[in-house]
Amino acid sequence: TMPSIFSYESAEVDWCEGNFERSAVIAEYYNTDRTSLFSFLLLAPLNFWCWRVLVWGAFSELQVNHGAFVPLLLAGIFSVYFHMTLSYVGQLLDELSILWSLAVAYSMWYPQAYFPKCIKTRRHFFWLTGTTTVVSTLMSFIKPTLNAYALNCIAFHLLYMTWRELKKCNDRRVHRMAALMVMWWALAITSWISDRWLCWFWQAINFPYFHSFWHVLIAMSLLYCCPLVIYFDVIYEMPSLKPKLEYWPSDSWPVVVPYVTLEEPHKQC
Repeated sequence: TMPSIFSYESAEVDWCEGNFERSAVIAEYYNTDRTSLFSFLLLAPLNFWCWRVLVWGAFSELQVNHGAFVPLLLAGIFSVYFHMTLSYVGQLLDELSILWSLAVAYSMWYPQAYFPKCIKTRRHFFWLTGTTTVVSTLMSFIKPTLNAYALNCIAFHLLYMTWRELKKCNDRRVHRMAALMVMWWALAITSWISDRWLCWFWQAINFPYFHSFWHVLIAMSLLYCCPLVIYFDVIYEMPSLKPKLEYWPSDSWPVVVPYVTLEEPHKQC
């Protein structure tokens, strides 16, 4: 009989960490308990809290952007489910939640200056993004093993957009945050590729945990990416608010959460 798509180990992907070595119910223990929980279920709410509490100024005008943190939180939940079960449904939910998170981010924050010439408004771009997401979602069922590679390739477009924006920006804090984002991303993608293609080596030395490193490192990259994207969004949409990158709790702390402060525009006499 055909295995259920909800069955344990029915996924087309299996990462380097040994299955059920530390728990009878959790397939990949470190990828589930130690990293997914920390990476997305802790850092995503922390990022959201910083926006809700620390951002000063036109919060009512920015609150719609907080919707992007909801699919990011779902991505963490589905990641836990996938690595716990290694089920086919878990694999698709894990990958599609990332796709949907990217779709929300693109529809909300993609600069209007870079819209295709046939797109005139944010609403039109929203429908274009939505249609593309629906088609991509359906295509993801054709060859699920390719989904992760396709999703990782989107990062190159994001890096290209960041590079274009940095060329127009002289703020050292912005360049520093972009550098940190790229550094964490480079470490993350190196860990992902290493786990995927050098698994035989890591298993030989009994250290098959690089996918769990990927979870933590990509979450750290997102911690810098989100405020950077918000910063550029305010520059384009509400430049009078004069956004500035800050760190919580202090610039001097070794581990910080970056966020954006906004300055209320002064009324002209």
